Amino acid sequence: MGKLSAGIIPVTPFQQNCTILLDEETKEAVVVDPGGDVEQIRAAIDQNGLKVKEIWLTHGHLDHAGGAMDLKEALGVDIVGPHEDDRQMLLNLENQARMFGMPGPVRDCTPDRFLKEGETVSVGDHTFEVLHCPGHAPGHVVFFDREAKFAHVGDVLFNGSIGRTDLPGGDHDQLIRSIKEKLFPLGDEVGFICGHGPGGRIGDERRSNPFLR
Repeated sequence: MGKLSAGIIPVTPFQQNCTILLDEETKEAVVVDPGGDVEQIRAAIDQNGLKVKEIWLTHGHLDHAGGAMDLKEALGVDIVGPHEDDRQMLLNLENQARMFGMPGPVRDCTPDRFLKEGETVSVGDHTFEVLHCPGHAPGHVVFFDREAKFAHVGDVLFNGSIGRTDLPGGDHDQLIRSIKEKLFPLGDEVGFICGHGPGGRIGDERRSNPFLR
C-alpha cells in the first residue's frame, strides 16, 4: 500500500481548502471540494502526474462545489457525495454565486452518486468511511480513513472553531451533536483537514476548542 498524502489548493475568494488525496505509490487521486479556480486545480494534477479517480463533495455550499461540474467534464470522472439532503442546495449553486457576488464560472451540480452514513469510498488502497454530519449543511459528510487516523471534515469542525450555522439549512444544536457524537469518538489522535484554514487533531479540539466546552 502506498502512503496516503494530501495537497491543499486554496480556491475562490473564500480561500476554501480544495484537497487532493492521493496514493503515493499508484498516483491515484481524488479531488475533494473543487469550489472554483478549476484551471489551478488541473495544473496541480498535471504537474504531479496524478490519475484522478473521482471528485468527492463534503457538502453543497458554493465555495466547495461551485467548480465540480467543470472539473468533472475536464477529467471525465464521477462526482461522489455529499448526502442527498444537499441535493437542492447543489441545484442552486448559480443562485448562491449571484447572492454572494462570486466571480468566475459557477454551475449547478448533479452528483453521479450521493452518499449515506456507513458507506465507504476509496483512493488507491485507502478506504474512507462516510459519516453523515449535518448542522453546517443538511447533507454534510465527513471522510474518515481509520487506518491512517485521518479525516477530511469539511466545514463541520475547524482548528479552534466550528462551522457556521447561520446559512440556510444550518442548525447549531445539530452541528454540536455531529461533532460530539460522530467526530470525537474517532479518537483524540486523529488528524484532520478542514474546509478553511489549518487542520488539527480531534483531541486538541475536544480539549480546547472554545465552542465545544
